Amino acid sequence: MGKNYIDIENDQGDTLRYRKHANGRGLIAHGAKVHASAVVEAGAYVEPGAQIAAGAHVGRGAWIEKDVVIGPEADIAAHAHIGPRASIGARAKIGVRTYVGEHAYVAVGSLIGDDETIGDGERIATDKRGLRLAA
Repeated sequence: MGKNYIDIENDQGDTLRYRKHANGRGLIAHGAKVHASAVVEAGAYVEPGAQIAAGAHVGRGAWIEKDVVIGPEADIAAHAHIGPRASIGARAKIGVRTYVGEHAYVAVGSLIGDDETIGDGERIATDKRGLRLAA
């Protein structure tokens, strides 16, 4: 029987242990919490302290950094990067190759397109078409 985890050394020389998520085979770090009904596709990484709620989807090659919170039924597209301590609201959609900065907040139901950058600490709310709403 093979092992169901992988050890990876980070840039600081620390070894982090990841397990493969049953739904999608993405890598989940020790200390991260991913609901059983969430999908984390192969090639995606979820770092320690991150929380991914029921029904959420994390696409192939996406990177969810430490202490991120992803709400129920949120959709993180392939190769998106969610920075440390960012929050993604329920049913929000984050586009392909989009970067969400540290401590940023994307409101419930927001639609962020492909190749966008949400700055550190920025708070974003959009309508269903992706048009930004006044803060």
